[in-house]
Amino acid sequence: MTIACAVVVVGCRKDPGPSVVVYCSVDETFGRSVLAAFESRSGINVDVIFDTEAGKTTGLVKRIELERDNPQADVFWSSELFNTVALARQGLLETYDSAGASDIPPRYRDPERRWTAFGLRGRVLAFDPARTPAESVPGKWELLSDPQHASGLAFANPLFGTTRGHVAAMFALWGRERGRAFLQGLAANGARIVDGNSTAVRELVRQRIALAATDTDDVLVANQRGARLEMLYPDLGDGGTLLIPNSVAILAGARHPTAARKLVDYLVSAEVEEMLARSASGNIPVRPALREKLKMELPPETKVPYGAVTDAMADAVAAVREILIR
Repeated sequence: MTIACAVVVVGCRKDPGPSVVVYCSVDETFGRSVLAAFESRSGINVDVIFDTEAGKTTGLVKRIELERDNPQADVFWSSELFNTVALARQGLLETYDSAGASDIPPRYRDPERRWTAFGLRGRVLAFDPARTPAESVPGKWELLSDPQHASGLAFANPLFGTTRGHVAAMFALWGRERGRAFLQGLAANGARIVDGNSTAVRELVRQRIALAATDTDDVLVANQRGARLEMLYPDLGDGGTLLIPNSVAILAGARHPTAARKLVDYLVSAEVEEMLARSASGNIPVRPALREKLKMELPPETKVPYGAVTDAMADAVAAVREILIR
């Protein structure tokens, strides 16, 4: 497997100074601005390797696994959590209890303090109200596999990115048989499998589909570019949709542990959560006080534990390969 990544030096180095190396799967536009702010404030040089759009988070995770005996990065900043949980279980993350995360709710902090989560995006159904009445949009994710919905649906490849975690959450909550039945319905009823969430939204804007299963940030960015899309948070089956946070961790054997801890302190801070909330991505803060300050509401959230989603990942991916992606 070839793992293609882009290396970006965030700032212009004027002296060798302290440094930190970051593997980052957050969209480059957002990740670059946050890391540049840290570099300017701390004086620590940041080298960042962004994952490719096609590889999503998966490429960097494979890279971390391959480098387990000779880590080349210090910090992993992921646009999702499930692979971070998996890396922790493999012993590839250091324990670090950042004081800056003390006001983050327990759901978004590893009990063993190997990772911290922040800045949520929701899994949504996007639609164009000029073509699709809101009342015709299904209120439950499981209904998407029905013929009347699947035939007009774009669904990102579930082998990658947040859709991978979303399908795993379905398997975790519904069980294997219902999860497989959902995938079979998508395949049999004409759902369009595309290479990413942003592609699903573009297909919707181009009027090639009626519904796009995607993340909130993709819809917000499209609307900022002139689209007039709306989005619904369908029920996963227990009263809420899946909300997917950013996550950050220090890699085991990090070569620059002091700089890595300083970067993690910054990334888990309320300041960065507010930056992400005010950015084009519109990430929802995990901190209730910050949501109140910014007048942002937390959508109804599924109660399925993030660890259970990670547990279901292998079975879900195997089913996707067998049923949906051949």
